[in-house]
Amino acid sequence: MDNAHPDVAPGRGGEAARLPTRLRASWRRSETYGLTPEEMRPVFTGSVDTGSLLYECGHEVLKGLRTTLANEPVSMMITDHEGLVLCRLSDDATIDRSLDRVHLAPGFYFAESNAGTNGLGLALADRAPSLVRAGEHFCAGLRGYTCAAAPVLDPVTGQVAGTVNLTTWSDSSSQLLLALAQATAGSTAALMLARGSGRRMRPLPRGEVFRVYAEGSEGYDDTERPLSAAWRQCVGTARRALAEGRVVAAVGESGAGRTALLSAARRPAAPRERVLAARPSAPEDIRAWLTLWTPELAKDDTCVIVSRVDTLPAWAAAELAGMFARVRRPDGGAAGRMQPFALTASDYSAVPSELAPLVGTVIEVPPLRDRPDDVMPLARHFARRHRGHEVTFTPTAVRALTSYEWPENVRQLRSVVRGAASRADEVDARHLPAEVFTGSRSRLGRLQELERDEIVRCLTEPGTTMAEAAERLGMSRATLYRRTARYGIDVPGRTHRS
Repeated sequence: MDNAHPDVAPGRGGEAARLPTRLRASWRRSETYGLTPEEMRPVFTGSVDTGSLLYECGHEVLKGLRTTLANEPVSMMITDHEGLVLCRLSDDATIDRSLDRVHLAPGFYFAESNAGTNGLGLALADRAPSLVRAGEHFCAGLRGYTCAAAPVLDPVTGQVAGTVNLTTWSDSSSQLLLALAQATAGSTAALMLARGSGRRMRPLPRGEVFRVYAEGSEGYDDTERPLSAAWRQCVGTARRALAEGRVVAAVGESGAGRTALLSAARRPAAPRERVLAARPSAPEDIRAWLTLWTPELAKDDTCVIVSRVDTLPAWAAAELAGMFARVRRPDGGAAGRMQPFALTASDYSAVPSELAPLVGTVIEVPPLRDRPDDVMPLARHFARRHRGHEVTFTPTAVRALTSYEWPENVRQLRSVVRGAASRADEVDARHLPAEVFTGSRSRLGRLQELERDEIVRCLTEPGTTMAEAAERLGMSRATLYRRTARYGIDVPGRTHRS
């Protein structure tokens, strides 16, 4: 982590240059917010959401930590993703009174834009554990403290839900403070998963450097099997914008095909061009990630798509913005043309402020549930690529695939189709997983999942009636009807004969 203690307490101007990279970047951002070392602008909201899962789990974890740190001058806090302090626990009344005077208290926003460089604000901006000591704080009023903070990641979405912040006096030992904050953040996320919706945890970033999209090798080619009008309209808009040299931001739900859309839009304009899709790694690996792929920017016949820019640390977004502004192609006149690139994010408002001014066109990619006509063309494409030849789908399988809502979008469809195509050259309902036939989103325990899957397995056997399925499952028909209703099971084409 690049925020080791500097040799001298920083001041404005030349002394700030001695700060480590992350802290120096945070100081610059603090100045752009209009803050001065003499002024903080913590906003008071008047109330906090004490009913949220983050508050419930974070508060419980902090209560356990409080017993461990009894009589230690440490104030423990949970904040939300915007830096709003949700709760604060401590056994040291002196430090609590002192923190009240600088408004580091429940109900106040303490993001960088409100309080300048500080531990929790830096952890939110960079999405990484952060330690800010004494004079490393931008505002003078905070230089009597040392703050360690770590992001709490939502275990399902992988987004930053908030932070754990531990604050002590600046002259106290801080060697273990950051490690303790990280462990507490991890415990909070684990408790959120245990008490949450029961959905599976989102995989951690794989650290993918980049993927090369060569024409016809990876993206969907809709010349033979055109996709829906909604998709074609988005591709056409992106194609025109990229041809005019504008930077495009494709926004929408994860897995909806944002990167694939941008790649499809770029290929016809420059068929010999390489399209590189760079997806951010875990925050602690971002520096290595940038080092590995950014040299590609200087190469001709290259277009870069930076995916999920809303997950980038603030310092990395600033560096990328500078790189894109500096790199010019040699074929664009005296100044050269900007290297073509595009971005993806969940929403334009989530694009980092450093990159947002570069965006010329925003395209919202509709989720797969709003493009039912795309399901089967994509399914056949994924099956053919997986098996190396055409795979057919029975009418029952088609009805099941096209009626499902696909909450995880195209990524989920690809996984389901690959699994089914691995089992047969003709995919039928019995080759599809139980999730495709389930409309209920209520949390299921492991035994309930097993029961649901067994019911679906029996009901998708060709020609099986409810009576036959109930007999195989060892339950009455009435019980089977109740179970199918509870789990939201609907198998297209299933008979209801006695």
